[in-house]
Amino acid sequence: MQSLAATAAVVLSAVAIVLQVFVLFAIYRQTRAISEQVSILAPKVESALESAQSAIEQSRRQIAETTAKANDVLDTAKTQLVRVNEVLEDATMRAKVQLDRVELVLDDTISRVHQTVAALHNGILRPLKEIAGVAAGIRAAFAHLLRGGRPSVAQATQDDEMFI
Repeated sequence: MQSLAATAAVVLSAVAIVLQVFVLFAIYRQTRAISEQVSILAPKVESALESAQSAIEQSRRQIAETTAKANDVLDTAKTQLVRVNEVLEDATMRAKVQLDRVELVLDDTISRVHQTVAALHNGILRPLKEIAGVAAGIRAAFAHLLRGGRPSVAQATQDDEMFI
């Protein structure tokens, strides 16, 4: 019985080895089929990879060119901004100087107008008032002299009532 069991084990092992050979042969055929498919696809994949690499390289060059141009534009913009800032500062300073000059001219003009008004008042109006006062005095003197005598009591009373 032991020999029968050993024989059965050997037969079973032989069948297992034969099955393994068939499985290995099937794996070999599948591997070969896959290898043929891969060899067909390999050139296509390589050409796609090359075109992808060239596209990436072109993109890198374009990005580098765009970055360089953008940096040039930024540098130019910075330079122009500095110039505009300088012009604005200069214009602001000049405007302040001109405003100061205008203020001085206005102050001088106002003081001259004030002096002119004072001179007019002192030189023309005051003498006119003095002349008017002197003329009123002369008129009053002539009126008094031309009236003749003393004023009547009725007239004196009436004049006095005005002051009461």
